[in-house]
Amino acid sequence: MKIACFHLMPYRDLADDFEKKHKSAWFSLPFNEVADPNKVAGYFNQTLDELTYAAQMGFDGVCTNEHHQNAYGFMVNPNMMGSVLARATRGTKTAIIQMGETAVFLNPPIRVAEEYAMLDCIAEGRLIAGFPVGLGGDYSYSYGMAPIEQRARYYEAHDLIKKAWTSDQVFAFNGKFYQLPMVNIWPKPVQRPHPPIWVPGNASPSTWDFVIKNDYAYCFLTYFGAKGAEHMVKGFWNRAEELGRDRNPYRMGFLVPVGVSETDEQAEAEYGHAAEYFYHKGLHLPEQLLAPPGHMTHSSLTHLITKRPFPPFEELKTLKFPQFNDRDFVVCGSAKTVTERLLHIIKTLRVGHLMILPQFGSLSHEKTMQNIERISKNVLPHLRGVWDNEGWEDHWWPKACQDAKRAAA
Repeated sequence: MKIACFHLMPYRDLADDFEKKHKSAWFSLPFNEVADPNKVAGYFNQTLDELTYAAQMGFDGVCTNEHHQNAYGFMVNPNMMGSVLARATRGTKTAIIQMGETAVFLNPPIRVAEEYAMLDCIAEGRLIAGFPVGLGGDYSYSYGMAPIEQRARYYEAHDLIKKAWTSDQVFAFNGKFYQLPMVNIWPKPVQRPHPPIWVPGNASPSTWDFVIKNDYAYCFLTYFGAKGAEHMVKGFWNRAEELGRDRNPYRMGFLVPVGVSETDEQAEAEYGHAAEYFYHKGLHLPEQLLAPPGHMTHSSLTHLITKRPFPPFEELKTLKFPQFNDRDFVVCGSAKTVTERLLHIIKTLRVGHLMILPQFGSLSHEKTMQNIERISKNVLPHLRGVWDNEGWEDHWWPKACQDAKRAAA
């Protein structure tokens, strides 16, 4: 069982009446009206400190991510963050999980192949290469590209990047979207033929098929709880069996915000405001901005409409911490309670790569560091051996990180 520390790096100090004054925390939110550049500088360094501390405290990996033009999370270049983390964790078994640089946001995407290769060199073979399709809103509104092309560009970018990593010869690439006369990247990744590839998603059968056919790890990224995710994850496992893949739990990653307190009763006092801030302010946006017309394939759009995997965003505004916690949107409580709930999620969804979000919403740097320590010392040791008796091999984890089992500091 592998447990990684995930970080969104949100703006932590939005005003109490923020969502009443502004229509959205995404895309249209004016930076100078709500943000303090000095606080932002602090957030970047606090985030790096928090992820580095998680590595020191025994998390198996540290995760960065990419989003644009919003207060929910503005780690706009995950590779800049990942390079700092790779150097800070040199000599350890900590995986550097880039979840990740979005290939279709760069033109040409060969830049992703180069940057990931460079990162794998700095990390000395500890890189996990995330291949997100990218949010439709980021692609269309932040980068001004035609949403109907996003998926096709993604597939072509993927083929280009993999060939750049694995080819022993200089080659020309003549695709529909990208044409390059000489592809010959320096450096190549340390890991051969290439670093493990993880693909994040939530409700798209098109992504399932792509992941399963290429034998990658699938990371179900949702903030709406394991209970709501169960039928979606079941759909993934059913599709994997249809396409001839086994039920190796390391095919599946899952993300969950976690807060550990001394007792269950103290959880609301410690994490209640941060959780409500996350859902009420961070996810304050018109839903249509997430999926501009043409962004989704027909099968994914049909699936979204018929299965309704997410609650309406307007409903989130009516919920308070007890509801978020009861529904597993967040998992907060004593170490014993958190451990039991996480074990249930892991076993129910067959999760081999658990991604824990110890900082969410407005949670302060000090509280986050305390939370990381509590999770590491009192929760992680009880999760590690979940799949040991079944004998599965984790094909999606860097070999440089597999030599020894991690333990809490």
